[in-house]
Parts: sequence; C-alpha cells; structure tokens
Amino acid sequence: MTLSKTVWATAVAATLALTTLSAHADKKELVQKVLTLQQSVFDDVSRSIAEQPARQLVAGVRPIMVQAVPEDKRDATAKQIDVEIKKYIEAATPIFRASATKLAPSVVGPVLEEKFSEDELKQLAALLESPAFKKYQGVMPEATQALMEKVVNDARPQITTKLQQLDANVRKILDTATGGKLSGGASAPAPAPAAKPAAKK
Repeated sequence: MTLSKTVWATAVAATLALTTLSAHADKKELVQKVLTLQQSVFDDVSRSIAEQPARQLVAGVRPIMVQAVPEDKRDATAKQIDVEIKKYIEAATPIFRASATKLAPSVVGPVLEEKFSEDELKQLAALLESPAFKKYQGVMPEATQALMEKVVNDARPQITTKLQQLDANVRKILDTATGGKLSGGASAPAPAPAAKPAAKK
C-alpha cells in the first residue's frame, strides 16, 4: 500500500470513528431527553415507594385500634396517626425522588439505549413532548382514581363477604395456634357427652 493510500485509509477510519462517536453521543442525548420528559413518572414511583410502608403501618394499626383503643378515643387517635403518616410521606418522598432522579440514567438509560434505535427515541421524545400526550398524562391520574373508586363501590358487595370470610378463617387458624389467646381465652373444651336417662324400675 502506498503512503497516499495509507493516509487516505487512516483519514476514512478516523472519520468513521468520529461519526460513530457522534451518533453515540446523539443517542445518549436523546435517552437523557426521554428520561427528563419522564420525570413525572419517576416522581409518581417515588411517592408510591414512600407510601408503601405507611400503608403497611396503617394495616397493622387498624386491628389494634379496634381491639385496644376505647371507641370514644378512636377518631382523635386516628387523626393523630394521620398527621404523623403525612409528615413521614412529605419527608420521605423528596428523598426517594432524588434517588430516582440520580439512578434513572444508569438504570433506565441503558435499557432505552439498547432497546430503542435513534429514530425510535426521536419518535418517543416527540410523543412525550406533544401537547395531546401531556394533556393525557395530566387527566389520567384523576380519571384512574375515579375508575378505582367506581370499581371498589361496584365490587364491594361481592368482595366484602369474601374478605369477611378470609378474616374469620385467618382468625380461626391463629386462635387455634395460640390456644385460644386471640379470642381471649383458652380453647373451649369439647362438650361433655349427654347424660344417659336413668333406667326405669
């Protein structure tokens, strides 16, 4: 190979390398743009994560409220607990949001870069930026909440009896396992056999 051909080949290789790097950089920029446009999704996920332990706590508190707190003090106690739960959620949500924002580029970014072509990322970014889609995202939480409420009300008659049966079955299992402690006493003894009538003389 002559010197001129070597120089030409080197120049072509360098150009191709620069083009590849440029395309790679462009794709990374598109990925970052999509991630930025999806910030509201990450915010929702963060709040959901923050609320999960609070929901579990509430579920654990309910039976205690019913069994141990006098009825005339339940409303006031529930309000005090609600205040503490809201304080926790308000404090925890920004922490989870900051973590999600920090980790999304290294966790979600590579998935987008691998699974989507540059053209698809452009289309996705355009969709996320479109006024119609933004409007859709804005109304869906309210619409979804309304749907959930309707579904709960519609299914409640069928679900209530199933939940009651589940609760009764679980309590029965626990009561048997604890020797009747759950129901407030030892397991009831088996009934004595009926006395035989006295023989007639």
